[in-house]
Amino acid sequence: MITKLKRTPGIYLVGFMGSGKTTIGKLLAERLGWAFADLDDEIEAQERCSIAQIFETRGEGDFRRLEADAVRAHVRKVELGQPTVVALGGGAFVQPANFDMVQENGITVWLDCPFEVVKQRVAQQPHRPLARDAAEFERLFVTRQESYRRAHFRIAIEADDPAVAVEAILKLPIF
Repeated sequence: MITKLKRTPGIYLVGFMGSGKTTIGKLLAERLGWAFADLDDEIEAQERCSIAQIFETRGEGDFRRLEADAVRAHVRKVELGQPTVVALGGGAFVQPANFDMVQENGITVWLDCPFEVVKQRVAQQPHRPLARDAAEFERLFVTRQESYRRAHFRIAIEADDPAVAVEAILKLPIF
């Protein structure tokens, strides 16, 4: 395992909504024997409402504040030596403060899923507030790619089997 991952044992999965961060993250954490955290799920549990409701009633700005707090809390745990695989929300890595925190305190892995696959997966999930407008959804996908490219590693999502992505991550030179 590389020194950085020994010092701050965090693997942060980044990528667009529907790219498989939660599913792949759970499997990866299980394989590593590490804790797993999904920031969106944690925010919903903490706030006792869905992310869509937070967007609708309090706005995206308030959601991004909650998200930054959740990132900060997990980075602290990782800094204290708690090995964790963290599935970041699709927009978390785009925020400069979040980007800096996770890049400095672990390893970031971009799950690069093609737009058509993401679109198909998200179409089956009506609770996604940023996916309601098809044109805006595609624009968001394109603009976020630049941020995702800054991750330490990229894993191309070419199959619907999450085990394939997990194996690809485990073959990275970080272990």
